[in-house]
Amino acid sequence: MKKTIAVSMAALLLSAGCSSGATETPKSESGGDAGAVKNVTIWAWDPNFNIAALNKAKEAYQAKKGDANINIVENAQADIIQKLNAGLNSGTTKGLPNIVLIEDLRAQSFLSSYPDAFYDLSSAIKGTDFADYKAGPTSFGGKQYGVPFDSGVTGFYYRTDYLEQAGFKADDLKNITWDRFIEIGKAVKAKTGKAMISLDPNDLGIIRVMIQSSGSWYLDKDGKTPTLAGNKDLKEAFETYKKMMEADIVRMHSDWSQFVAGFNNGEVASVPTGNWITPSIKAAKDQSGKWAVAPIPKMAGNAKSVNASNLGGSSWYVLNVPGKEAAADFLAKTFSSDADLYQKLVTDVGALGTLKAASSGTAYEKADEFFGGQKITADFAEWTKQIPNVNYGMHTYAVEDILVVEMQNYLNGKEIDKVLSDAQAQAQSQLK
Repeated sequence: MKKTIAVSMAALLLSAGCSSGATETPKSESGGDAGAVKNVTIWAWDPNFNIAALNKAKEAYQAKKGDANINIVENAQADIIQKLNAGLNSGTTKGLPNIVLIEDLRAQSFLSSYPDAFYDLSSAIKGTDFADYKAGPTSFGGKQYGVPFDSGVTGFYYRTDYLEQAGFKADDLKNITWDRFIEIGKAVKAKTGKAMISLDPNDLGIIRVMIQSSGSWYLDKDGKTPTLAGNKDLKEAFETYKKMMEADIVRMHSDWSQFVAGFNNGEVASVPTGNWITPSIKAAKDQSGKWAVAPIPKMAGNAKSVNASNLGGSSWYVLNVPGKEAAADFLAKTFSSDADLYQKLVTDVGALGTLKAASSGTAYEKADEFFGGQKITADFAEWTKQIPNVNYGMHTYAVEDILVVEMQNYLNGKEIDKVLSDAQAQAQSQLK
């Protein structure tokens, strides 16, 4: 639901060899010791989350290697995308960092467009050490290029007081379908006058949540071929979205601030989205004790659908530039293995990682009084294990630009199979 700018189509069509300007680390610089390079530069966005997590990792690494100079540079995510594309497109890696944070939905676009620009981390980390669903975005061509970072595991956040007024308890909200969610929403609206959910018509994050819970995506397993027409899970997601609208349980918003204001002001009874929303929900101090989190609803029409999904998340990548071995060493000794670091990330930053060995511990078992004493971090960690692995591929945002328009056509009366077949034709035409 956090807005981002799509990687340009021109960049996606560039030759795979466009990053040939990358050079090997000189022996005089590394001396054969992965930890000898003194300078490692890292690009990331969001000072309160990703940058804060990096600073914790930097502290942990320097405690082990005191002479390491880790240079953390904050950039807006859109600026990182632009700078990476510009640098890699030019055929030179001069001025690029050693490590860069890339959103999971964009990773395959970069890896497939610039395969020689990224350093193979297969010998430094094991992809199987992380949540299974992270394998899709972080690996390419049988090699592990990314170090999985935060989980975008979703939850069904809800106001306990509103739902209790409508006659629902915590047990009534476990392992439900989206159809049941709508029925509950209608009862809540009738009893409290509150909308059940807030949606942005230009953001299809909720559609992503629905289809990934069934192991589906907009693209085929090759990550390139659109699979919109005949996609039963996408069809059901569209139909569910329309049912929400017709049930009059939706509050509409047009930007992030309006979205947050909806639940902070008590206008919305639930927020089914990624766990990164927790700090924003807790910003309304007067609502402490009035919230809880249940598993995300699943799709009714797919027997394989689960009450777990993902929305968001990112991973760390090493560029194939001088100092790559030192950069890989930094990641190997921090985000790839340090369970104690992840305890601090949960406690001090609110970042839920995807390293399996760090999915429990004191920080995870802590009760959160804002959520009525629920151990929400432990719950999210458990749900992370259940997220289906899908290949987000190269064109998620480009496809969604098409689907946003077709969703409005569908809501205005266009037949669903025609909606998806037209979207398929547009995608095939535009994404050649």
